[in-house]
Amino acid sequence: MDKLHDYLMEVSMPDSDSYGQHWSAKKIADTFAPSTETVDSVRNWLVASGIASERITQSQSMGWLHFDATVAEAENLLKTEYHLYEHQNGQPHVACGEYHVPEHVKEHIDFITPTVHFDAKINPPKDANNPKIVKRQDPTAATGTTVVPGKGLGLGSPGSASLPKQGTAVDLKKPLKNCDEQIVPNCLRSLYNIPPVTTSNSKNSYGIVEYTPQAFLQGDLNLFFSNFSKNQVQTTPIFDSIDGGVAQTAEQSFNYNGESDLDLEYAMTLVNPIKVTLYQTGDLVEGASFNNFLDALDKSYCKGDDPTQDAVYPDPAPGGYKGPENCGGFAATKVISTSYAYNEADLTPFYEMRQCNEYAKLGMQGTTFLYSSGDYGVAGNGGQCIDPKTGQYNNGTSGKFNPSFPGTCPYILSVGATQIKPGASVTAPEEACETVIYSGGGFSNVFPMPSYQAAAVQEYFANHKPPYGPERYNNSMMTRGFPDVSANGANYVIAIDGSFSLVFGTSASSPTFGSVLAIVNEARFNEGKTSIGFVNPTLYAHPHMMNDITSGGNQGCGTKGFTAVPGWDPVTGLGTPNTENLINLFLSLQ
Repeated sequence: MDKLHDYLMEVSMPDSDSYGQHWSAKKIADTFAPSTETVDSVRNWLVASGIASERITQSQSMGWLHFDATVAEAENLLKTEYHLYEHQNGQPHVACGEYHVPEHVKEHIDFITPTVHFDAKINPPKDANNPKIVKRQDPTAATGTTVVPGKGLGLGSPGSASLPKQGTAVDLKKPLKNCDEQIVPNCLRSLYNIPPVTTSNSKNSYGIVEYTPQAFLQGDLNLFFSNFSKNQVQTTPIFDSIDGGVAQTAEQSFNYNGESDLDLEYAMTLVNPIKVTLYQTGDLVEGASFNNFLDALDKSYCKGDDPTQDAVYPDPAPGGYKGPENCGGFAATKVISTSYAYNEADLTPFYEMRQCNEYAKLGMQGTTFLYSSGDYGVAGNGGQCIDPKTGQYNNGTSGKFNPSFPGTCPYILSVGATQIKPGASVTAPEEACETVIYSGGGFSNVFPMPSYQAAAVQEYFANHKPPYGPERYNNSMMTRGFPDVSANGANYVIAIDGSFSLVFGTSASSPTFGSVLAIVNEARFNEGKTSIGFVNPTLYAHPHMMNDITSGGNQGCGTKGFTAVPGWDPVTGLGTPNTENLINLFLSLQ
């Protein structure tokens, strides 16, 4: 695993002789499987401790050893004491305060469960008004909540702070002169120099991930298409149901349909006729996590999930998905955009690093992952910041900046938000989004600065060092900065529940930038080349191919946040795309 970054760079650096020579899933699984020494060391320790060899099985990914044990056996093995804890709703949870392993096996073990992880997923009660739909807990909704690793649950929860923000209902203004008031597909084509797409290469595909109960309505897609892409009326995305994922229609409102309608209306319109796949993830009861989605793409990643943080299938709850967990079997599209996010503080560093490494492995196979950077500037979901003394989330008027995840993972493309300046032309330079939302950005508290980003971030600190100390953010100048890029995130017109409304958020920015990259892939495939895969190194090596954003900021936590400046900045990253430039750039690579 210590060579993962180097392997990824070999196929992703634009000047590499191996650029674009992506690995197969089998080669990756074989390369990163634990060594025989590691497996034997742990297995021999278990057997010597009284766990019979025939009771021990190795996971499909080869990364886990499983066995059933009595409490007494587990306590003796780990030199600890287990207790049965009970949540106030009566739900039990088994855990221990600490555990111990011999020195000679310590280096071979990353994680043992159940042990100290005291962040059990709490099964929420059924919605009394609609027993078919569970309004899952929003982990970042309650002001004053203690920052406890493992709170990252409920990705698709209605009202979740990572979802887009609804504006007013509108009458359509289609001319480009109105793009500062209403963003429609032609505005984006003009802003980002997006050429007409005339082909649909069989090798190309664009994926959008949604988390149940968020769901699109075909009637909304048809209404949008009838105004902006008439030949797509009645067109549906390719539907991949993961772990019981369903495009539910029992609940119809912005809180249930806004995200999916936004993502699909713009992705499908901008890349038409390229095919779009919808990964609908999680059932109506338990939902799902990013790990559950990744499990479906990569069977070697399965069986390593943390049951205290990820959904467990079959779902034993009434009405839950009773089928087996989807472990592999779903193909990864060449570009995948996700408009959901956690706070980095919601999850354990180990959990985040494991997941981040999986994005790197899939990047090595040629897939580009995009995530929205957040809508609250330097604050976290819901505008919450972290009290430096108590470690609790506060009301957002003070405290430490609260970066997002996976936005801080160095192996995804983090997308911030811009806007057309009020009253400005669609041809004028944009600014950082300061209407309804503020582009999420800042610096990680978990991930070190990746090599491909170092020069850009160091230049930022040398010329525009922020006026804050460590009491506000990680100012070590040694950690991952985000976002990487940006796209418009204000005043999008969407068809929602039978009418048109404005929408705001990096939830719009990510699928828009992803559409650009899908179009770039189309050009490469038509020239007999491979997909662009992990794009960050190429973009950072050629920042002049982007539209630099030099005004606006991302206030939060009682501060002005960071400011957009020439070059990379933790507000808009490298800037917005110029599609024709990017096509020419990536076509110039092998």
